[in-house]
Amino acid sequence: MPSFPPFYDRGSKQLYQVGSIPLIDGIPRFVESGSYASLFGDQWKRYKKTQLDSFSGSPISENRLNRCLGDLKDHLNDKLVLEAGCGAGRFTEILLKKGATLVSADLSSAVEVNAENFPVSEKHQVIQADINDMPYADETFDVVICMGVIQHTPDPEQTIRNLYALVKKGGRLVIDHYTFNRSRLFRLHYFYRMYYRKQPASVTIPATRRIVGKYLPLHKRFAHNKLMSVLLNRISPVTSYYSAFPQLNDRQQEEWALLDTHDGLTDWYKWLRNKKQIRSVLEELGAVDIWCEYGGNGVEANAKKPM
Repeated sequence: MPSFPPFYDRGSKQLYQVGSIPLIDGIPRFVESGSYASLFGDQWKRYKKTQLDSFSGSPISENRLNRCLGDLKDHLNDKLVLEAGCGAGRFTEILLKKGATLVSADLSSAVEVNAENFPVSEKHQVIQADINDMPYADETFDVVICMGVIQHTPDPEQTIRNLYALVKKGGRLVIDHYTFNRSRLFRLHYFYRMYYRKQPASVTIPATRRIVGKYLPLHKRFAHNKLMSVLLNRISPVTSYYSAFPQLNDRQQEEWALLDTHDGLTDWYKWLRNKKQIRSVLEELGAVDIWCEYGGNGVEANAKKPM
């Protein structure tokens, strides 16, 4: 079984000294609170288990991750894996089930929820750190996975470069990214977002509940009416899954809507990239065996670092 790597200060290019890293609630902290991702931490504390497959009773997260992993999906039991941007652990759950020796990292206080859902063990380490300044030396991990995160960072291309640097020779980078589509363009929710992303969670979470309470019944009513759904999505700031995940019951539909509507109205960055742009970055880095396709939340990619 792989062992967890030592913490490395990328600024000084030296290992951290024992005792020099703040440890809060048993979690090493390499960043202070109050970052641009702080509202993400607040939302995961409110919706701790909503997107866990074990909670929803549906393999929604596993199916998405398996598609991105490709052939790797059945070969993680001897791999050291970095999960960059772990949130509450929807993919943590699957990676641990697959036998990975896993480091789950997040910029926000969501790490506390992740550790609560999936306690630290000889197979699982949780840290709070910046995705663009991970406390590890280059070429440390067999696999680096970043799902649902890169579009929320200040510079997506630089984020991909920084993640790729952490992959060992012969290892793989697995990512996804929002893309240009009708569900994200020409929507009034951008006007809501201009206001709510600057507000504290004490404002955004209750506001999201009011917005979802107003619009979600309409999404349910018109879930099977394509024209009305398209029109509704132009004016409604709610993220609805009645069409995408009809297997979820009404309570689950509401929780998913509350979570992802809050996510969509409070993210500080929301970049969009197409398949050509993502592939281009990976090719510039010298990656080989690149798989890059549209799917899931946008563009999904899997690439190998050559030996």
